[in-house]
Amino acid sequence: MRKIESAKKLSYVHSDIRGSLFMEAMRMEEQGIDVLKLNTGNPAAFGFELPESVRAALDGQEALGLGYCDFKGMPQAREAIYDYEAGKGISGFTSDDVFIGNGVSEVASFALTPLLNDGDEVLVPAPGYSLWSNSVYLAGGRPVFYICDEKADWYPDIQDIRSKISPRTKALILINPNNPTGVFYPKEILIRIAEIAEEHNLLIFSDEIYDRLVMDGLKHTSIASLAPDLPVVTMNGLSKSHCLCGYRCGWMVISGPHNLTEEYKQGIRQLTSMRLCANTLAQLVIPAALKDTETPNSMVMPGGRLYEQREAAVAELKKIDGISFVKNNSAFYLFPKLDIQRFNITDDRKFAKDLLHAANILLVPGSGFDWQMPDHFRIVMLPEKEVLRNAVKRLGVFLDHYHQT
Repeated sequence: MRKIESAKKLSYVHSDIRGSLFMEAMRMEEQGIDVLKLNTGNPAAFGFELPESVRAALDGQEALGLGYCDFKGMPQAREAIYDYEAGKGISGFTSDDVFIGNGVSEVASFALTPLLNDGDEVLVPAPGYSLWSNSVYLAGGRPVFYICDEKADWYPDIQDIRSKISPRTKALILINPNNPTGVFYPKEILIRIAEIAEEHNLLIFSDEIYDRLVMDGLKHTSIASLAPDLPVVTMNGLSKSHCLCGYRCGWMVISGPHNLTEEYKQGIRQLTSMRLCANTLAQLVIPAALKDTETPNSMVMPGGRLYEQREAAVAELKKIDGISFVKNNSAFYLFPKLDIQRFNITDDRKFAKDLLHAANILLVPGSGFDWQMPDHFRIVMLPEKEVLRNAVKRLGVFLDHYHQT
């Protein structure tokens, strides 16, 4: 019998967050080495607890989740999502245009697969969460990366977006707030992106999973609220705002003129009905969680964990020679830049591996987020502030003597 090989469509798929460096960290832990894993945005791993609102919503209701539910999601959950997204100013949709999935990771596949034929192109941000480029590949498409400009506070480069559009471009993906930069975009940028989408007949996908984790008194705006006449697929969930990563609870809302999206939505119905339904226990908590604004607000206000952890990380990073960064205003990530000439860095994965072995800290290099230069890495700011402060200090000590060979 011949060797069983993986499909060629996986050739470009990468998952650096839990890739080879993560496996190396796991081997180190098996040897008794304590590794600080800053590779993934998993609040529960750092002591963030189940919100009381979620606990109460589940109490005594577990039997309601025993059977399959509507393939689009439980009606009460979809109504709650409708109320939430409509409350952000999104119009041109009903609760029937809401599809609930097992996290945005699954929803992304349901959204892209019915849209793309082989070779179709999708504009994807760089840096950006690799879920999106991977999902485009797996749907048979080709991601075309547009630049988010560090010199412009990591905002999308409008001219670069325009230059990347071709006759095969079908859609544009927006990650707002962005992962890995931790920056969200002002209305002015969103309006210009919407104008491009209208001009070139592009479907917009907007990943807004961090929209409730915005700091510094700022307020998030959904691009769909600014473009009621455009087809927009807005995605969100409870993994980050309510620390429910393991519940796998995400959704998408399809807004805009129904006559433009009805055939596309039929494709989504085919896929979601084939999946039968999303996790019902997670859906039971959606109405209560979306009413619970205190949980996310308490984390991002001064004195809250995410706010104070960001401040601690930023204060220590400023002390390190050879590092610069744009301070994040949302989510719980920073995407610092290394002086590659100072450290002679030509391979960011080697840098991350060297750091892992020398300081027992696991980070994801910038290439894991489709960034082409070997000069960035992502910090996950979820540990308690003293743990995080100590980790950044160890990074500084490592860099004091680092010269890549």
